Amino acid sequence: MMKICIVGLGAIGGVTAAWLARLGGEVELSALARGATLEAVRRDGLRHEDAGGRTPVPLRVSGSADALGPQDLIVLAVKAPALSAVAPAVNALSAPHTRVLCAMNGVPWWFFQGLPGRAAGLRLASADPDGRLDALIPAERVIGGVVHLSATTPAPGVVRHVSGNGLIVGKPEGGRDAQLDGLAALLGRAGFAVTTSERIQRDIWFKLWGNMTMNPVSALTGATADRVLADPLVVGFISAVMLEAQAIGAAIGIPIEQTPTQRHEVTRKLGAFKTSMLQDVEAGRPVELDALVGTVREIGRHLGLATPNIDALFGLARLMARQRGLYPTG
Repeated sequence: MMKICIVGLGAIGGVTAAWLARLGGEVELSALARGATLEAVRRDGLRHEDAGGRTPVPLRVSGSADALGPQDLIVLAVKAPALSAVAPAVNALSAPHTRVLCAMNGVPWWFFQGLPGRAAGLRLASADPDGRLDALIPAERVIGGVVHLSATTPAPGVVRHVSGNGLIVGKPEGGRDAQLDGLAALLGRAGFAVTTSERIQRDIWFKLWGNMTMNPVSALTGATADRVLADPLVVGFISAVMLEAQAIGAAIGIPIEQTPTQRHEVTRKLGAFKTSMLQDVEAGRPVELDALVGTVREIGRHLGLATPNIDALFGLARLMARQRGLYPTG
């Protein structure tokens, strides 16, 4: 059996655990959790909700990495602000052969480790200020992931799948091998629609291109996505931010052929939804501002590209979050 540990039983981690549990004897499934989620799962088990009702998810849960032991695969599904705190546990769960599937939003700490071009090898202070993440979860252990599904956590220990099952996986250094293909096949059997990527950074950047605007703008305004896109002045500002990010992407070898207007049309089809950052603000949780916007701004500065609209978005969202105690001061 393959030993798999889910680190972070939020919406994405919880759904991933529920789907992997379908594999039965193929996997030995566990989860590392904390706080109210750990207490709820210890008491009642993890519960998964979908159109078919509520289903218990068989897994072992603990708040201690040492209690779970070394794993074959770790699914890292925490929000970026929690990453520094859980990195030592991920390291403790790892053996030389362990791989870490990063199911997270934004530009990760390992993004330029394996990406050729003008910023090859760049270490992002906004993603990994002191190099701690790179030391504890080195890039050679990572499998990059881009998740395309919607899920919620109605209560601690309860996850609800809303829509979608897409997952893109790839290695930071690019290319494919038998290990990556085997992981993709396993995740496919669990219920994901898996695509293997020859260059996962492209897929990460493309998803980020939309998230880096809709998330902070909705968090600033309290508006759902449809309301954001109904205001022509706001749409104009968002498009200006996206054009700056598009220029940065082209400079690092990740061009985007789509226009901001075309991306807005895709988002409009999703209807009146609350972005994850707006949900975090409403719940009083730290926001993923550095991963979604700060990293892009830092890359632009490294390349010598002007980013006045990205700067304005970052500054306004940072001030809002600091006023609510959801972003570090200083």
